[in-house]
Amino acid sequence: MHYGHDHNHDHNGGGHSHGHGHNQPTAKSAQWQTPHLPHGHAHADEDPRKTDLDLVEAAFVEAFMNASDVTSFLRVAGVPFVGEDGEGRRLHLLRVETEDLVDVGAVAPLLGGAGVRYDPLPAKMTSRRRRLAFLFHDGRAIQRLDLASAKALADRTEASFFETRAD
Repeated sequence: MHYGHDHNHDHNGGGHSHGHGHNQPTAKSAQWQTPHLPHGHAHADEDPRKTDLDLVEAAFVEAFMNASDVTSFLRVAGVPFVGEDGEGRRLHLLRVETEDLVDVGAVAPLLGGAGVRYDPLPAKMTSRRRRLAFLFHDGRAIQRLDLASAKALADRTEASFFETRAD
């Protein structure tokens, strides 16, 4: 007798083309797996800090929103309060923004381009995601950066002022 097996047969050959566990769901592939490329095509060297960045941002948002001391959390995460970009501009952190998004519908263009069709999504096709942004001021305007860009700034936190004199 088989428990959790949906048909009767023995597992000793006899035209049996599938093995034990064939009626189980297949395992999900891991995010860091890459597809096989044709022979002679090398994988591009990726910056390991950018691997799974979407998962890192999701974990950041989850932990940041529950942090009792967000200032210390930002320090531990390596986000500078005053940063300097590659062009030498000083950026001062003003705000960390998170935004929850839920996709519940989709639009598709009609043939001939005479309009669009809207369809609500079935429950299994809806998606939830969060956006994360760091708002810095560069002395003239607000600059919106993602987590990777904010962490890439050179930390100049001790330099906590900038002049706005017109020359």
